[in-house]
Amino acid sequence: MACPAFSILLRPAIFPRSSALPRVAVAQASLAVAASAPAPAMSLGFERLKETFMWTSPGPRGGPERPPGGGNVAVRVELRNGCVGWGEAPVLPSVTAEDQPAALAAAAEACAALMGAQPAPLDHALEQIAGILPGHRFASVRAGVEMALIDAIANSISVPLWRLFGGVSNSIRTDITIPMVSPNEAAELASSYRGQGFSTIKLKVLRAVQASHPHCSLILDANEGYTVSEAIGVLERLHEMGVVPALFEQPVEKDDWEGLGHVSHLSCRSLDDAYRIVKGKLAHVVNIKLAKLGLRAGLGLMIGGMVETRLAMGFAGHLAAGLGCFGSFDLDTPLLLSEDPVIGGYEVSGALYKFRNPRGHGGFLHWDNIHW
Repeated sequence: MACPAFSILLRPAIFPRSSALPRVAVAQASLAVAASAPAPAMSLGFERLKETFMWTSPGPRGGPERPPGGGNVAVRVELRNGCVGWGEAPVLPSVTAEDQPAALAAAAEACAALMGAQPAPLDHALEQIAGILPGHRFASVRAGVEMALIDAIANSISVPLWRLFGGVSNSIRTDITIPMVSPNEAAELASSYRGQGFSTIKLKVLRAVQASHPHCSLILDANEGYTVSEAIGVLERLHEMGVVPALFEQPVEKDDWEGLGHVSHLSCRSLDDAYRIVKGKLAHVVNIKLAKLGLRAGLGLMIGGMVETRLAMGFAGHLAAGLGCFGSFDLDTPLLLSEDPVIGGYEVSGALYKFRNPRGHGGFLHWDNIHW
């Protein structure tokens, strides 16, 4: 499949366009660097919102289209010294509070609010963004703007993100997801993934996968599909089969806290949720999704995503590798897309992601396909 084409829009809006694939919007902004600051590369302020544009992003291989309003928003920032940063806000209306038009408008609002602001250190700029895009309602687009800013700073000081985040490692191993397919297809995929070096599989069809890859770790994802009794019944049946899943994701509805305490897992949407989980001892692992948003309370940490390309997944991978505190990695979404629209970034070898770029996260979009 050919790389998607870009279309320039001179205002922050999405125009309808027929396409079998979801659309991704990109907000681009220039930033001013304080000339008098002791560390100019670390002191910045928005100068102006230049333009926004959209492109048709790749969908999942053989998968359904995203729901109306779906599609991602990418954010590009440029420092006055010429250094550029890229971020991405995944948009999935059934999960995120924003749809794509709302996310693009919020990104534009953040840029507009920061225009003309006095240059400030990065942490102050991030606080300002958090005030403009507060809470769960803007979590996804806030993450995209923050990613772009941090990537720009890392590029400016010539440091890869994994080193900026702590430098523990420059690689991770992700799991791989087997979607809702027939048992025969699931078995074929499991056998193929085994040959590619994947040792952990996230799935919804069990028996065929276990037969094809008997020694892999299994992550079950219920997508909030069970009642408490149904989820416990699944675990009991697995126990009878001699199967102990490594993780059981989202077994019950996200607001069923009492039920979660019985099944012991959930998808965490905010720091308040995390504190409630810790206080109530409701889970063993918290899955950190940068666009949605343990260790101190003795919880294991898993890092995952939703519908991101290698822009956001690269940032998440750098974060996980640099911090070194995550025990599980669910960053396989780019491997499941019909094509890869990102240039540069991390290297992929089966389950292994290697972060060898010299600065930032190294990924950017296909500028050559923009129709000016």
